[in-house]
Amino acid sequence: MTTTATPTARKRCRKTRTKRVNPRPPILASTVAVTEIDLAPGREHMVCPECRTWCPITGMTGTPKLVPHHTDPAGTPNPRRCMAGSDRRVTIDITADRWRTQLVEARPTTVSRRATKVLPKPKTAPAPAASQLTPVPLAAETVRLAFRRHQQQCQACKGKLKGRDGLPLPCRDGERLAITFLRLLRQEPRRRAVRDFFAQERRRLDRQYAAAAPTRPTQWSAVLPQVEDADTRRAQLPVGDAPTESPVVPRTTLHPGRPAA
Repeated sequence: MTTTATPTARKRCRKTRTKRVNPRPPILASTVAVTEIDLAPGREHMVCPECRTWCPITGMTGTPKLVPHHTDPAGTPNPRRCMAGSDRRVTIDITADRWRTQLVEARPTTVSRRATKVLPKPKTAPAPAASQLTPVPLAAETVRLAFRRHQQQCQACKGKLKGRDGLPLPCRDGERLAITFLRLLRQEPRRRAVRDFFAQERRRLDRQYAAAAPTRPTQWSAVLPQVEDADTRRAQLPVGDAPTESPVVPRTTLHPGRPAA
């Protein structure tokens, strides 16, 4: 008797206990990619090479094989059975520890193939020129602090480093810092006197410049009437013909605030 109804797959049990075996050659677990098989005890799964669906591996204590499965995702109406991959035998020729090791080794390779986020390179300011650098004079207190920090970190200064003869090894850096500190300590009074002298001279020159600033306008104001009178008389032409061999009379003024005649 024929019927036009669409055949549907039967509802299978949660755990398959069939003794059927697919006649196709078994799958070698060592030939499957480590990311497509899971050999963790109690949850053995692998990707079916026919339908590319994750399905459990049953019979791990006897004949391992893929359980009957569908080619469609779970919940799809009228799913189709994977006939080529269901009940196919699986040869477990790799241990779970070896599989786990290969999986861990494959993860860095997978991460390196992923696109990384491009970070903008920070823009650094250009280094100042040598003429723009402001030298900082050494002070005895600065060198003393550096010498103390060096003594706390240097094993030779603490006397813990010894040579082949059993004698403590000298520290060249500590010796250099100590000599520099003593030299600056002796020169500190003279350096302070020089700094005070230059500061006093700078203040004196600033006072002179401030006092001399209004002097030039005051001088121009005092001679302004004479300059105006000279400019007026120079602009007047004498009666008669101008001499042919006389020099040209200048028409400009030396006063910075007056226009030319």
